[in-house]
Amino acid sequence: MPGVRQTVSTVTSRERVFAYVDDYRNVPGWMFGVTEFTPTTEQTSGLGATYAACMKIGPKALKSTLQVTEWVENEVVVLSSIAGFDVETGWRFADGPDGATVVDVNFDYRLPGGLAGRALGAIIEPVVGQAVRQTESALRAAVER
Repeated sequence: MPGVRQTVSTVTSRERVFAYVDDYRNVPGWMFGVTEFTPTTEQTSGLGATYAACMKIGPKALKSTLQVTEWVENEVVVLSSIAGFDVETGWRFADGPDGATVVDVNFDYRLPGGLAGRALGAIIEPVVGQAVRQTESALRAAVER
């Protein structure tokens, strides 16, 4: 599965960074290209929470239904697609030096096969790395305000 890995370091406490990332209402404000991130269940946080998501990359809108498949408060959030665009994104939180927080981010995706997959890859692959870097900057700015 192609993907991007990134590490974010911030002077903000791990609890605050985790709470910000874990709050679905914040996602469109800091995750690059996300135009929709709406709960589809009454549960809005933790293992099993499910969301309808839309990410716009270039001219293409990629829709997915994501479910939290791993969740440990202040440590990890992993969302995996259960329908639509095949993606898995994970956020792992750890204490860094001098009270900093280190967040390891992964964004993995699978393109469909054939011509459709190659066409979609030509659109999204050039911007995925840039998208993760912009997400990192936006997240850091939001939690350090």
